[in-house]
Amino acid sequence: MHTRRDMLTRSAQVAGMLAALGMLPGLAHAQAAGYNTAAFDAKTMAELMKALGGAAPVESKDVTITGPDIAENGAVVPVGAATSLPGVKRLLLLVEKNPAMLSALFDVSDAVDASFSTRVKMGQSSNVFAVAMMADGKVLYAAKEVKVTLGGCGG
Repeated sequence: MHTRRDMLTRSAQVAGMLAALGMLPGLAHAQAAGYNTAAFDAKTMAELMKALGGAAPVESKDVTITGPDIAENGAVVPVGAATSLPGVKRLLLLVEKNPAMLSALFDVSDAVDASFSTRVKMGQSSNVFAVAMMADGKVLYAAKEVKVTLGGCGG
């Protein structure tokens, strides 16, 4: 019969072995070495592209954005960005009228489909952008207006 104490002892042994092999995940740090403060401080898309080293964005039908037309609660607005174009290096989700325009940044490799969904906080009705940064330096985007009925940023 296995007791709780036996199970905890074995779990600790397995965790110790994984740690010794370097197979345990590290801690997540909000301000890791690659943290780009200028990108999160950007107030316009032009400032953001400059901070991320991207070209001037061009609207494209190949980039799609999903989200509600009307969000009942601005604290949790479900949005998504996707593209089927090859050579995507980053997908961004931007909320134009938020204090920090950059809401999400996803680094993409060839092994991953460039399609992400998340929830963002919106303080007021605003345009939401899905931006695809390509390997060849092009920056493509799609936009959608999302109306917020109950503010999420203290509203």
